[in-house]
Amino acid sequence: MGPRANNSNGVWERLTPRRLGWLFLAGAACVFALAEWLRHFPVGFDPWLYGEVELTTGFLALMFAVIAVTRFRGTRDRLSLVLSCGFVIVGLTRISSSFVIFRHPQTNPDETLRDPTTWVIGCTVVALLMVAAIYVERRQPTARHPLREIAIALCAIVVLSAALSGTHWWLPEDFVVDPGGVFPRPGNLFPALVFLIATIGYYRRPGYAHSAFDHSLYITTGLSAASCLAASQSEHRLDGPFALAVGLQFTSYAALLGGALLDHVKLFEHVRRLAACDPLTGLANYRHFIDALGSEIERTKRTGRPFSLALFDLDRLKQINDEYGHAVGSRAICRLANALRLNSRAVDTAARYGGDEFALILPETGKDAAREVARRICDSIAKQEELPPISASLGVAVYPQEGDSLSAILACADRALYKGKGRTIRSLTAVS
Repeated sequence: MGPRANNSNGVWERLTPRRLGWLFLAGAACVFALAEWLRHFPVGFDPWLYGEVELTTGFLALMFAVIAVTRFRGTRDRLSLVLSCGFVIVGLTRISSSFVIFRHPQTNPDETLRDPTTWVIGCTVVALLMVAAIYVERRQPTARHPLREIAIALCAIVVLSAALSGTHWWLPEDFVVDPGGVFPRPGNLFPALVFLIATIGYYRRPGYAHSAFDHSLYITTGLSAASCLAASQSEHRLDGPFALAVGLQFTSYAALLGGALLDHVKLFEHVRRLAACDPLTGLANYRHFIDALGSEIERTKRTGRPFSLALFDLDRLKQINDEYGHAVGSRAICRLANALRLNSRAVDTAARYGGDEFALILPETGKDAAREVARRICDSIAKQEELPPISASLGVAVYPQEGDSLSAILACADRALYKGKGRTIRSLTAVS
C-alpha cells in the first residue's frame, strides 16, 4: 500500500507549472479544433435540453454555494465566502433563465446569436469572482465580521452582474457577434482569459494543501476557460460549438461540486475519528469506550457468552511529571497506550479511560485469560528500554459474574485495580 500511495501523490507533484501549461495549451487546442469543426457541422442543440442543462447547472451552483457557506462558517475562509456568494447569484440566474427558455424556446437554427445575457454575464461574473477570491485570500485570508462581509459580498456581486449586463447590451451587435470571423463571438474570449489567469493562480496558491477541493478549483477554471473558448466559435443559436461549451461548463460545475463533497467527506471522517479517539494516544476515548462497553453487554445478553474488562493505571505519573516534565509524562502515557494496542486483538477495544487510566474490553474472554493478557501488557511495558522506566497496576472483572450492569462491572474492575494499586504502593514504600 505504501509505494502505491506514494506513486499516487507523485502524479500531482510531477505536474509542474510548465507541464500544466503545456497540458492546458494542448487541451485548449483540442477544444478549439473540435469547436471549429462543429461550427461547420449541421448539428443543433435542442432548446428544451439546453433549458434542462441550465436548470441542472443552476442547482449544482447552489449546492456548491451551500457547501462553501458551511466551509466558511467553520473556517472563516474568505475564499469560500466569495465563492459561495458568487455561486448563489449565478445559480439563481441560471435557474431563472431555464424557465424563460422553457416558456419561449428559440427553435430557428439559422438565427445568429447575440450572446445570451445569462451565459456571457454568468461566465464573466464567475471568472472575475474566481480571480477576486484568490486576491482576497492573499490580502486577508480570514474573515473578521462574517455576517457583515457576507452582505457586502452579495451586494458587490449583484452590482457587478448589473454593470456587466448593462455593458453587454450597450455594445453594438456587430462587436458582440461576427458571423464568418475567426471568433464569431469574441466576447467569450475575455472570460476565457480571466479563467486562464484563475487556473494559474489556483494551481500556484500559497499554502496549497493538495486537497480534493483545491484540485477541483483549478480543474474547474481550466474547463471553464475551454468552455468559453468553444463558445467563441458559435455562429448560430444553439449550434454545435455552443452545445460543446455548455457541456464543458456543466462538467466544470460538476467537478467543483464533486471536489467540495469529497473534501467534506474527508472532513466529516476526520471529525468522526476525533469524536471517537483520544487525541494523545489514538485509542478510543471515554465516550467510545462507554458505547463499546454497552454494546458488549447487549451482545452477552443475546449470546450468553461472558466478556472481561481490564483496567490499567500508570504508576507514579505525578512523580514522572515533577521530575522529568509533562512532555515525558505524556510520552509515558503513550508508551502504555502502545503496549495495549500491540498486545490486544482486533476484536478488543482499548481505550483511555481517564488521565492515566486505561481500559481494555476483551470479548468472550474468561478471567484467567484476561489476567494473562493484562500481565503480558504489564510485562511489555516493564521491558521497555526507554527511560524513565514505567509500570502499571491492573484490575480485571468479568461480566456478568462480577457485575450485571455497566456501572457494576466498572465498579468491580475499579476495586480490583485499586487493590493492585495499593499493593504496588506498599511494595515501593518497603523498597524505599
